[in-house]
Amino acid sequence: MPDEQYRPLAAPLTALQRARIDYARQDLECARDEDLALLDPASLILIIQRLRSRLGDMLDLTDEIAGPEPKAPGR
Repeated sequence: MPDEQYRPLAAPLTALQRARIDYARQDLECARDEDLALLDPASLILIIQRLRSRLGDMLDLTDEIAGPEPKAPGR
């Protein structure tokens, strides 16, 4: 959204942070390459769980990179 305030990056990414992003990209590429309609339910559940975990990790990484959120005035 154009009215959102963006915070500059606190520091360059560390090697560990870059690796976490690379693993998330690899998992996403693997899921995109699969024909999900042909997978058995257990395999589909594993893919969904892996992507769910990676999404959570990417949100955590975003918080790490962005630093603490500025506090709203009066709160």
